[in-house]
Amino acid sequence: MTATVSLTARALLLDMDGTLVDSHAVVERIWRRWADRHGLDGDEVMKVVHGRQGYASMALLLPARPMAQNHAENARMLAEETADMDGVVEIPGAGEFLAALRAGAVPHALVTSADVALSTARMAAAGLELPDVRVTAESVGASKPDPEGFLKGAAELGIEPAECVVFEDSGAGIQAGRAAGMRVVGVGPQAGFHGPDAVVRDLSQVRVEVLAGGGVRLHVG
Repeated sequence: MTATVSLTARALLLDMDGTLVDSHAVVERIWRRWADRHGLDGDEVMKVVHGRQGYASMALLLPARPMAQNHAENARMLAEETADMDGVVEIPGAGEFLAALRAGAVPHALVTSADVALSTARMAAAGLELPDVRVTAESVGASKPDPEGFLKGAAELGIEPAECVVFEDSGAGIQAGRAAGMRVVGVGPQAGFHGPDAVVRDLSQVRVEVLAGGGVRLHVG
């Protein structure tokens, strides 16, 4: 974990799984069953799937398979995930963090590889309020690590990418944030391996200071 640092921004772009919501248990269940069905090693599969849309993970794991088949199977898996909320809880500090952003009228958006149904269900299961601006799987043509989602989130908030800070846990997400020209706060024990600007164990280690002239100062660590 890095020492405490301060980052100033005009908007925040927030990943969901692993950043705001702990859905690790269900992701493990769903993807290990998928690995078994396809004769793949579950541990190797789990190294790939975090942060990406399912079809993009499948394309990496089964490169010879037609993309149309990946999209079809991904749709079935999203429905399976949406029906399974067992063990889904908030990342420590997420509720207080989101409340501070709302109270300070800090521009922020959810940028997730989940679709509308899954993101709505998981945020509700974790007891978290959805941000008004949301970029979901339906909103983009390319999955993280492509920067499209973060760039779209910044555009919808009306903030330049360089004035945004991304919160992400996965390698694919951190890479996407960096490719978008944004600073990135890594969340969780694995995030530090992927080159974020700062790392925290969870969101209880982030303090939000709303600035009088607009924007926010984040005390991270």
